[in-house]
Amino acid sequence: MESISEIHIKKSKFQILLILALSLVTLILAITSMGVGSSENLGFFSTFKIVLGIDQSNDIQSSIIWRIRLPRVIIAIVGGAALATAGALMQGSLGNPLVSPLTLGVASGAALGAALGIIIGFSISEPIGIIIDFLWNLILNIIIYPVNMISMAIFSVALDIPPIPFTGAETVIITNAFIFSLFVVFLIIKLGNYRSVSAESYILVGIAITFICGAIVSTMTYFASDSQLSQLTHWSFGSLARTSLIQSISISIIIILLMPNAMKWAWDLNSLSLGGDDFAISTGVDPIVTRKKILILSAFMTSIIISFTGLIGFLGLAAPHMSRLIVGNDYRKLIPCSAVFGSLLMLFADTLGRTLFAPIVIPVGIMLSIIGGPFFMYLLLQKRRKY
Repeated sequence: MESISEIHIKKSKFQILLILALSLVTLILAITSMGVGSSENLGFFSTFKIVLGIDQSNDIQSSIIWRIRLPRVIIAIVGGAALATAGALMQGSLGNPLVSPLTLGVASGAALGAALGIIIGFSISEPIGIIIDFLWNLILNIIIYPVNMISMAIFSVALDIPPIPFTGAETVIITNAFIFSLFVVFLIIKLGNYRSVSAESYILVGIAITFICGAIVSTMTYFASDSQLSQLTHWSFGSLARTSLIQSISISIIIILLMPNAMKWAWDLNSLSLGGDDFAISTGVDPIVTRKKILILSAFMTSIIISFTGLIGFLGLAAPHMSRLIVGNDYRKLIPCSAVFGSLLMLFADTLGRTLFAPIVIPVGIMLSIIGGPFFMYLLLQKRRKY
């Protein structure tokens, strides 16, 4: 008869194999996504040969692969992983399975910032323009130019490098969305401390601020012109078409650097999920400090993504739940599984959205709700039948 430890080891190995299998499926889907689209000049096999360097691409094919499809694939993988990881962290730290990065106020803050930029023309980027320019030049010299040299050497393709990562009206929307989403989370933490230090206080304050921000956005929308209303509506759908290759690479580097910090909290989250605050304190975990740091990390990861893509709300809620059905509640496995599952869902939804009714492209935020909602319900019902 096998001991409990042997059963646990076998189960852990099987769960790790499932995560690796999901990663392989995501990689295959990424390659497939690069080869499918509405272009008549480029098919799957021709794309595959060009990527591997077997065939030479013409200017049109090169532009489609490296400047249109590749940025979408990169931001789908990285964005899905970031949103799903942030959702798993928030659900674990607050002990509520209905919490997601967007329901806690990050989305409402980003929407408020975008609305202020689109409708009123307010820009928070002007006072920090010098800082943005300095940081961008630093990124250019340390990361972008070396990557550009490698790209030229391997693929004979030069990156399209603007003077700053985004210009004009797009600067206003992206910067406003990013700053205001972080500002809302800062308010939630401060007001949550003022009310109490429990997980419920953060959730309740987040809901209240979400309604306040929503009311302000609705008021501005009421007085907006048709063009402003259309722009804000399209931003709120969530789309992966807004990011360029250089922006996708920059975002990827930031998210990759933040991922180890997410894994660092796995043991603390296990303690909180097993027995609540009292049990966590008995194991040496400080629930108050842990929640604050996790909320800041999750909000930062979410803000980076949605400031560029717009609101993508379903992923941060559903991906951690789907991952729990696969690997359980151990956050050492749940966090990486959520990241992989989030990448897979985002990539699949975007690929389907731009090919199903091509050349019409359905925004990824809409496709995620259409695809993920029924699938999420099916998994929950299947789990219920086992008991």
